[in-house]
Amino acid sequence: MIKEILLAGCGSFVGGSLRYVISKALQTATALNFPLGTMAVNIIGCLIIGILSGTAANSGMMSPGTRLLLTTGFCGGFTTFSTFINEGNMMMKEEQFGYMALYIAGSVLLGFLAVIAGNHISKLL
Repeated sequence: MIKEILLAGCGSFVGGSLRYVISKALQTATALNFPLGTMAVNIIGCLIIGILSGTAANSGMMSPGTRLLLTTGFCGGFTTFSTFINEGNMMMKEEQFGYMALYIAGSVLLGFLAVIAGNHISKLL
């Protein structure tokens, strides 16, 4: 059990750190009052988890420990549902309903499509 906790924790540390760097860089690069950084990391994370889960299911080449490190750990730390919901709530409070709808619908749709694309990519690997 300790080994699994450490694997998930190490992956989460790397994923969360990378999420912070990418989110900040994208938010700094854009003048929009739109959470592009969070949306981008969540969609990228969906693509990555699609590739990883597809690879694990299709090839059996991923050990349970590696899968835990990369999916639960890295992808779990890299993506952020709570920040996504909080940013949507902030847009609602600021009455930015158009941005809020675009953010929520776009994140869910593109995230779902990214997982599907990742699964297809894993079949090509």
